[in-house]
Amino acid sequence: MSGATEVLARAADTARLAPSVHNTQPWRWTVSGDRLELHAVTDRQLREQDPAGRLMLVSCGAALHHARVALTAEGWAHRVERPAGEPLAVIHADAPGPADPHAMHRLQLLQVRRTDRRAVSDEPVTPEVREALSAAAGREGARLHLLTRDQVLQLAVVIEHADDAERHDDRMRAETAAWVGGDRPTGTGLPDTVIPVELPLTTVAERDFGVSGTLRAGAGHDEAAAYAVLYGDGDEPADWLRAGEALSELWLTATGHGTTVLPLSSPVELDFTRQALRRMLSELGYPYLVLRLGASDPDHAGPAHTPRLPVEQVIEIVD
Repeated sequence: MSGATEVLARAADTARLAPSVHNTQPWRWTVSGDRLELHAVTDRQLREQDPAGRLMLVSCGAALHHARVALTAEGWAHRVERPAGEPLAVIHADAPGPADPHAMHRLQLLQVRRTDRRAVSDEPVTPEVREALSAAAGREGARLHLLTRDQVLQLAVVIEHADDAERHDDRMRAETAAWVGGDRPTGTGLPDTVIPVELPLTTVAERDFGVSGTLRAGAGHDEAAAYAVLYGDGDEPADWLRAGEALSELWLTATGHGTTVLPLSSPVELDFTRQALRRMLSELGYPYLVLRLGASDPDHAGPAHTPRLPVEQVIEIVD
């Protein structure tokens, strides 16, 4: 393989670490020469909870950002082409250069990032960190709206309605059950180790997956947590892909500041709850995800990483 092909294959391998809705990992990469193509895998789309494929695109966008960070860390100049349709994106490796120590640190942060459903610590997220996270979202073309206390209470009601709707939908519950719980030997989904034994008592309820995991969630509350809406100006597929890149950049920044990020997707899965979120934004944009932000507990290690599909299932190298 050429140098460009090898570095692109390594970037695609790094992208396997990206977060995705229910850890579905709905992406596939094709490497050919100096070209890396990102494709959506609709077989791993949540048909009931995400019929329009918006969360699938957010997941793919996070993977795209991971690949970009990996290339920058290795010193490779690159550019991203975003066709309308498939492939979702094409990364072109242009020229090698010296490795960047700062970029290498960013790559290390991606490797330790994880989704933490435990209760947050009593330490509030500082204004400086909030500003850094807002700036991170802006670098990737999205915006972050930090909710006021009154809006957090409104969010709690919105999420309660979303969860209640899912509990009464047999097909949605069956779909969740297919991706959540157990040991997950297939390399996808959420194993028991990342699901709380019982839901913590919080103002804004965490998603009830309908199973009891093995993760000790802690006795805290979400009083010190900050809640935010990741949003943007557009509602087209390209905008949702960009939202995933913004989520990944924000999460990388949060990890560097010792801040946890818990995406809450249920409010954007249903039209009526998504409209309620949009009203919180004064209809100035389209909501992509709700995020819980909290200071991580330095005395307790986070949950285990979720499983990943093997390389051969997500990366194809074309001679």
